[in-house]
Amino acid sequence: MTDFPSEQPAEAAQTKDTVRQRIFMVVLVATMGALAFGYDTGIISGSLPFMSTAPSQGGLGLTSFTEGLVTSALIFGAAIGSFLSGFFSDRFGRRMTLRSLALLFVAGALGTAVAPTVPAMVAMRFVLGIAVGGGSSTVPVFIAEIAGPKRRAPLVSRNELMIVSGQLLAYVVSTIMSYTLHDPHVWRYMLALAMVPGILLFFGTFFVPASPHWLVSEGRFAEALRVLKKFRDTPREVRKEMTEMRKQERLARQGPSVRALLQERWVIRLLLTGCGLGFVAQFTGVNAFMYYTPIILKTTGMGTNAAIAATIGNGIVSVIAVLVGIWAVSRFSRRRMLMTGLAVVILAQVALGLTLTLLPQNLTQSYLALACILVFLFFMQMCVAPVYWLLMSELFPMKIRGALAGIAVSFQWICNAIVAFAFPLTLSLIGNQTFFVFVLLNIGSFVFVYFLLPETRGKSLEEIENMMRSKYGEV
Repeated sequence: MTDFPSEQPAEAAQTKDTVRQRIFMVVLVATMGALAFGYDTGIISGSLPFMSTAPSQGGLGLTSFTEGLVTSALIFGAAIGSFLSGFFSDRFGRRMTLRSLALLFVAGALGTAVAPTVPAMVAMRFVLGIAVGGGSSTVPVFIAEIAGPKRRAPLVSRNELMIVSGQLLAYVVSTIMSYTLHDPHVWRYMLALAMVPGILLFFGTFFVPASPHWLVSEGRFAEALRVLKKFRDTPREVRKEMTEMRKQERLARQGPSVRALLQERWVIRLLLTGCGLGFVAQFTGVNAFMYYTPIILKTTGMGTNAAIAATIGNGIVSVIAVLVGIWAVSRFSRRRMLMTGLAVVILAQVALGLTLTLLPQNLTQSYLALACILVFLFFMQMCVAPVYWLLMSELFPMKIRGALAGIAVSFQWICNAIVAFAFPLTLSLIGNQTFFVFVLLNIGSFVFVYFLLPETRGKSLEEIENMMRSKYGEV
């Protein structure tokens, strides 16, 4: 067997530039789902104070209970959406799944913007959550399968970059609107803008290809080959990846059924690991800060508008942290990054708890509390969040990758919902001791990562699958 002819340097450079541009466009379209995810989860932080005013003043009259209900409705919807979209994407493909989710993004955003009552708001936030959750499990898998082994880590990490960019956009929009629009219904305008990334995602899916891995799993080898030729730098890469995918497809076809595969020891172990990572990511308490920072800062005496404006700091720090994380994830092991992030998260939570518990309520306490939150977010978004989404695209076998990623991400959303719903209630019951509860949970997460997380850096998706089957298979 002979290799493909070598390319001339100029032609190779031109080809690589073209490939990078094509991949960039696919990632840009796919991550419109992540941008919508970030905006929808971030905008609630700025809109809640206005929604909490009395109906006669343009709000919905929210209490601490209904605040948690409205916030967590999206997240419970996301748990359902990520679970269902995993099976949907394995059956109909990642691209078609994203196109369907885009319609839900638009419908949900419009529904929340015009919701007349709390029950209507909860229902429409749930619909919007289905789209958010579906995108959260589908986008990383789609990018990983399009990107290839060389580019997978930084490109999948761009999903997290778009999530935090969407949150930053939400914080900026809510701050600008809160200061400039003296309208009691300003929160409705904030929520309506969430339709924009959904519209962009819908039309963008008509200009991106189907996943080559999904095409191979469907037996559409010629189509998969055409896609690979457009998105790989050299014929050798195309041949190697196509050979690996064909081999995995044969093993999957000759092996157990999907139902039987879901009962195999190594698959169950991977699924439990994926669910455990969802616990790790969410019980850091990150979304207690992303959703409720204004409420936390108002307990220190900071005004409503100033507290909303302070969330811009959350967004800026998160974006910078993810940019650093994209650089780091190609250079350091997944395990090292997670353990480093969790160690600093623990220290930041301890510092925040002590600041809010021991210091008097004044401007110094406000700024120190914000500083603790920003340090927490920097290491969370640099080390924990990008690695979590990357692992969700890597850990699971090709035949049921969408389904298992959907189940694992669904569990992550359930953990998110528990935090979002319980945080304001817990804060009202035990006060600032809440942050020490997070410390204990994060120590447990550190132990889990240290002892149970496998390392996937530097391996193709097929190599990871073979490693997991060998390591965790029947003994």
